Amino acid sequence: MARIQIELPEQFLFSTDIPIYITHINKAQHLDNAALIALLSEARVRFFRSFGYDELDVEGVGIVVADAALQYKSEAFHGETLVFSMAPADYNKYGFDLMWTVADKASGREVARGKMGILFFDYAAKRAALIPPAFKAKIGATEAA
Repeated sequence: MARIQIELPEQFLFSTDIPIYITHINKAQHLDNAALIALLSEARVRFFRSFGYDELDVEGVGIVVADAALQYKSEAFHGETLVFSMAPADYNKYGFDLMWTVADKASGREVARGKMGILFFDYAAKRAALIPPAFKAKIGATEAA
């Protein structure tokens, strides 16, 4: 079976620390895959907030996660603090891929990596929306859309 391979950017625009609580641990005593997705959601919210945005209001439009891919690299355990690093990439006219990596803060051991397809969305009209130019300017986007 072919495995997902995620290529990471050289630099990340944003990082945040999130501790692993006992509720994030599964019966095998490591970070549960569903808990990782929930922690990634928290990190994504923090990414947008770091630029002054709410996920329902990014220059007047919201966002949705259109797709996601992840690749596990190692286990993570209760009591560790994870560093979630994120960077936008691969822009199109309606969104971008939010690339991410997760590492144990103490050791630097990579836990997982992946990407989320971020789609700008007009919730009132129930349809995709163009990337707001002010958002691209604020995050320093240089790729053509």
